[in-house]
Amino acid sequence: MDLRTELTERQIQLLRAIIDEYSESSEPVGSKTVVRKYSLKVSPATIRNDMAALLEDGFLEMMHTSSGRIPTAQAFRFFIEELMEEEEMPVLQEVAFKQRLWPQRYEFEKMLRNSVLSLAEATEHLALAITNDGFMTTAGVSNILDSSEFWNIEVAKTALDFLDRAETVERIFSDLDKGQEVTVAVGKEIGLPNMDHCALVFAPFNTGKKVGYISIFGPARMKYATVIPAVRYTSDLIEELVSSW
Repeated sequence: MDLRTELTERQIQLLRAIIDEYSESSEPVGSKTVVRKYSLKVSPATIRNDMAALLEDGFLEMMHTSSGRIPTAQAFRFFIEELMEEEEMPVLQEVAFKQRLWPQRYEFEKMLRNSVLSLAEATEHLALAITNDGFMTTAGVSNILDSSEFWNIEVAKTALDFLDRAETVERIFSDLDKGQEVTVAVGKEIGLPNMDHCALVFAPFNTGKKVGYISIFGPARMKYATVIPAVRYTSDLIEELVSSW
């Protein structure tokens, strides 16, 4: 289904504005906020009508405690596939990653540990890596508590249980891996309960000696334009450093 053909250009602009605002604030977005902050050049009444249409079509949902709307997993999927423009990873950040991993290039597990530490610090999300022989390492677990999505106890319990079970992590990556450089799973695509407002971004690595995945786990409103290239670069760097053995 081509979701773009189902939306008007005005609705697409509105959806982008709502996603941008929600990604920054984590608060439900109302029509007054959109009118005040984004130059859509339409009346508040038109925005309210378009928001109602986006709600009906499954791109927005209404929170019970607010009159505002938040983007759904369907909205983020549309954004990733149709609207997002990746940002180049800063050269200084690339150099910092490489300098941190280089000293451990002959000690794979230590290098993988430094990979997730670098990725967690750069993205301010939880980072994890796992190999096909069951070694798993995580960094930035406390970062999930900076996101209101994980303040719900059931969401937090699911996330922590997921991180405690290497076999579940490996199964989810394996089930979702379709051979892409970077895979993004949003909401129910992750395959776990209570993940409606969460996302998993991961990339495989194959060094010829070790095979596995490196990933970012966090809220669905994460900044994919920077997270995706960071995950891709880290995967490529792992392969590059190990190939020099």
